[in-house]
Amino acid sequence: MNEEQRAPIADDVLIRVRGLSTVLNGKTIFDKVDLDIPRGKITAVMGPSGTGKTTLMRHITGQLAPDAGEIFVDGQNVVRLDRAQLFALREKVGYLFQNSALLTDFSVFENVAFPLRQHLSLPEVVLRNLVLTKLQAVGLRGAADLMPHELSGGMMRRVALARAIVRDPMLIIYDEPFVGLDPIALNQILKLIRTLNETLGITSILVAHELAAISRVADSIFLIAGGKIAAHGKPAELERGETPWTKQFFSGEADGPVPFQYPAPDYAAQLGLTGARA
Repeated sequence: MNEEQRAPIADDVLIRVRGLSTVLNGKTIFDKVDLDIPRGKITAVMGPSGTGKTTLMRHITGQLAPDAGEIFVDGQNVVRLDRAQLFALREKVGYLFQNSALLTDFSVFENVAFPLRQHLSLPEVVLRNLVLTKLQAVGLRGAADLMPHELSGGMMRRVALARAIVRDPMLIIYDEPFVGLDPIALNQILKLIRTLNETLGITSILVAHELAAISRVADSIFLIAGGKIAAHGKPAELERGETPWTKQFFSGEADGPVPFQYPAPDYAAQLGLTGARA
């Protein structure tokens, strides 16, 4: 790997983004964004719908190249990695999908075993022990033989989490992990996120909207809005924030920097009423 693909980064920073600029379908998603995601911490990425939270995750994992800027993950410049290097980096990243994305024809055991069978050639006894260990970590070792349709929503999310950690990743990305969970399941997922982060030393990124849940587990929050980092800090700091963005987003106000009306042509003209009397 040449010098352009690696850069010295402080030991406590896993992801460093500098000058990130992205335009999609004529809309500016990021405008020279800088941010650092600390190693071994839980960082939440929040913001109004359509502001680029998922796009940022796609940049970090190399699924989408930015128009400008650099993204370093564990010292590697993602933008400059070749295909083989990018795949090697992705194998160190676990991803928890919003809908869990379990394979419906596979048992719980085989869903968790799937990444191991795809990427490694392990003796069956070793694979079995690894899978059962991860299921034990999420409290579902006894559900190993169940099928996805036999699971509750919370159990499905926990199986997906076991699959995300089965290869001991350095980074886990959680995409809306709290959607559709009842209070009990939500508390279970929150406990798992914090416990796994502390016991395994994993760096976690949460993409979510639920401030109450985020405040219980995240070490810091980035609020993305208008193509910029609108705010950054600890959950309690942002909740007390007095900027227009933080006040609207965290209090759920209908009026503010995020308009109710999507940009549109003149209403009267579009209805053909131009020149008509009121």
